[in-house]
Amino acid sequence: MTIGVREATEADLATWDARVVDGPGGSIWQSRAWADHAGRAGWDVRQLAYDDGLPLLVLRRSWPLLPGGSAYLPRGPVAAGEPIGRTAERLVAACDLLTADGIDVVASDTEVPADTGYPALLAEAGFRPIDEIHPSRHRMAAPLGEGPPAEAAAWESIAKKTRQRIGSAQRRGLVVRRFDARSGASAGGAPADDGHLAPVPDAIRETAAASALGPFHSLLEATGARRGFTIGSREGSVAWWLAAMRAGHLFYLEVRDSPPTWDAAVPDGTLLGGAIFFRQGGRLTYGHSGDRAELRADHPGVVHLILWEAMRIAIAEGRTELDLGGVDVAGARGIPAPGTPMRGLYEFKEAFGGRWVELTGAHEIVARPRRYAAGRAAGAAARALGMRGHG
Repeated sequence: MTIGVREATEADLATWDARVVDGPGGSIWQSRAWADHAGRAGWDVRQLAYDDGLPLLVLRRSWPLLPGGSAYLPRGPVAAGEPIGRTAERLVAACDLLTADGIDVVASDTEVPADTGYPALLAEAGFRPIDEIHPSRHRMAAPLGEGPPAEAAAWESIAKKTRQRIGSAQRRGLVVRRFDARSGASAGGAPADDGHLAPVPDAIRETAAASALGPFHSLLEATGARRGFTIGSREGSVAWWLAAMRAGHLFYLEVRDSPPTWDAAVPDGTLLGGAIFFRQGGRLTYGHSGDRAELRADHPGVVHLILWEAMRIAIAEGRTELDLGGVDVAGARGIPAPGTPMRGLYEFKEAFGGRWVELTGAHEIVARPRRYAAGRAAGAAARALGMRGHG
């Protein structure tokens, strides 16, 4: 049975995030907040919906000085908890619509495990694998249960040395500060207070979060310099994080070396580490994180403590998985071997109960090869000349 796709209506927009962020297989990269942010960043945003109401975010760019362009379906279409053949049908329907409207190439990177048979369905439809648009192709997942017994079980699933690091950080009085639109008592999802997790007061959440996320971005820049990755601009990154936080899709946890006084203008204490987490598709996803490498000897276990508190939040919210993100990099898309640069990160995530999940990865379909080749060349030339928003 074929499925139709059309422009989204106001009714579709009203339930958008509930379907494609909070629902099965959901992704924050399909959210309305990400659509708004991508539009500000120069993408041509198109919001579609299938005839059963499931939304689809499409990001497009035109070729400079040529007709046509490219389209990207960020983590879409979402799998939506349905038979994987249906997801493939949705992708084909969207590509047919876009190519009929003049798009020359469409890329998609729906997060679907490879063992579902999805890669074969994509190949049959004419898609070919490409390198990742997001940093990792695969990810590591720690399953979670429900209620207080689940927290005890999660604790036991963590490696002994990691539990010792968490306990050491707690005994030294380090407190994890939580910046989160859902952290209030009325919002639910608050673990039992054990003195190690401090939610920011509602009255100053926005100003306090803005004050905290700027230094966190600087921390990520330093971490990226050590590990070989780059982060977007401070202004753009903080704007996106705040927008996602307002929508309830993101929260930020940080550790400083003194109890909070919640002066929104000047965060108190020394920032030791921080991490952002995304709520999507019934799971909590570990996003960017960083710590002060030069202070690890004095304050071991900072990131371990952050992850443990995130795991507790996920359990309190009834989430079934802590998605620890990937450890693979371009050119090395498998489990890191002992002695390779990413092995330490793999073992760190494995110590939290993370298990390797091989995903289908990014694919594209080219409708007009010649115009696609010409458009890519024109885009490269435009970038070399400093033109923005092309190719």
